[in-house]
Amino acid sequence: MTDHNLVHRVNVGDALTRVAFARPETPAVVDGDRRWTYGEFDAWVNRLAHGLTARGYTTGDALALASANSAEFLAVYYACAKLGLVCVPINLGWRSGEVAYVLEHSRARGIVVERQLADAVAPAVAQVPAVADVILAPGTGGAAEGLDFDDVLSDDTSAPEVVVEDRAPLSYLYTSGTTAAPKGVVGTHLAIHLESMSAALDSGWRADDRFLAMMPMFHTAQLNAFCTPAVVVGATIHVHRGFDPERFLDTIEREGITQVFGLPMMYRAALDHPSFADRDLSSLRRAVYAMAPMPEAQIKACLDGFGCDFALLFGQTEMSPITTLFRPEHQLSHVGAVGTPLTGVQVGIMDPDGNLLPRGEQGEIVYRAPSTMQEYLRNPEATAEAFRHGWFHSGDVGFFGPDGVLWFADRYKDVIKTGGENVASIEVERAVYDTEPDVAEVVVVGLPHERWTEAITAVVVPKPGARIDGDDLRRRLKDRLDGYKVPKAVIVADELPRTSTGKIQKNVVRERHAGHYGGTA
Repeated sequence: MTDHNLVHRVNVGDALTRVAFARPETPAVVDGDRRWTYGEFDAWVNRLAHGLTARGYTTGDALALASANSAEFLAVYYACAKLGLVCVPINLGWRSGEVAYVLEHSRARGIVVERQLADAVAPAVAQVPAVADVILAPGTGGAAEGLDFDDVLSDDTSAPEVVVEDRAPLSYLYTSGTTAAPKGVVGTHLAIHLESMSAALDSGWRADDRFLAMMPMFHTAQLNAFCTPAVVVGATIHVHRGFDPERFLDTIEREGITQVFGLPMMYRAALDHPSFADRDLSSLRRAVYAMAPMPEAQIKACLDGFGCDFALLFGQTEMSPITTLFRPEHQLSHVGAVGTPLTGVQVGIMDPDGNLLPRGEQGEIVYRAPSTMQEYLRNPEATAEAFRHGWFHSGDVGFFGPDGVLWFADRYKDVIKTGGENVASIEVERAVYDTEPDVAEVVVVGLPHERWTEAITAVVVPKPGARIDGDDLRRRLKDRLDGYKVPKAVIVADELPRTSTGKIQKNVVRERHAGHYGGTA
């Protein structure tokens, strides 16, 4: 059975094994002053995998990972893949209670944590006795308690040979929904590998590409829309721990970067940098952005300034994540659209009764693809709801134009996409009510913002005779919410718009206040 599985299986870790065998001297990962060829990186991953096996980790065990972007992050992810372990990336913006929930819900056996994050993670780990191992990856921290990463490594550099089924889970990625408790998206080897191949195929990525990875790897977009496809084609990944416009431009010039991925605000910051005009960015072949289409003026400035193709990716964690690409040829002819389906993804528009709608008619965006998640972890009700009528339901509203290009119209779920994070508006609304007793009503929406794409904004109605100080309320909300969930502004209103049945009209709220931050997306 083992021999048969090793021959024909689909395993994300095998992509690394095969590239390392075919091109061992090709640069694989660059992290600061540290550089690995594919042969060296694969050997390192194998040593980690054998070391985890020696500690008793077996197929199906969950291993949490709390780390900013680093070579160690990728090594852990690929070691989990080769062993059939489930990697559980921790969002570094979560509070301790959310981390503890994820560790408990995922049934994590251990956690790999960067040394400088160990103290912040420790209270959450202490709440979950099942977490037996704390493995400390290199970092700048002090005397944290745990196993040293290097001490876990085995001397065995051979590829581990264990049975891992095609639809075995590779990751549990937790995503915010319309409730406070995040849902665990079960991503399989088959789903992530096929999405990685489609992303590379549709984007024209090659072995001589050099990727800059600066978006958080604990999000699926950076991890599975760029890093895993880069490994599939044998390209080089240059790791940045975040975005700094000067370092971004320096790295493109010095390393001859060909592929970048960022948010619209990052490209704006680079364009506005004093040194931009003097930079040689001729190595760039494509710049990809996410979250929302750019306004026409900005995409024109980007195309002129960077001198390369631009493309938008659209999708969601449950789809591993890409579903459509807003391709370079459509950037100026279809401003505001979200593209055409990725190879292997079928996209439909559905009415509430499960009927597929023709082009031009608006409804819920639904998908069929092998890249779809397996399920929501231990949540059969949410899984059944998402897969009803034989399609995966995105919760987004859109329509196809006459030429087959998809346009995003609105969201069924009130999830705000802000600065690369998804935030449930209901969670923020509850925090406002809990923080300020003088609030009679609150509605939280995302408004167009030059930097954040959508800025979380609370519109509050005070109780009769009460007065609310928006800035003071924002300060107090920081004690209840993660920083990125705190509203960028609190707008005090006399009343909220309602339908004839009394329901608050969030769309009208958005329209009324669309220009609050200047009116640019």
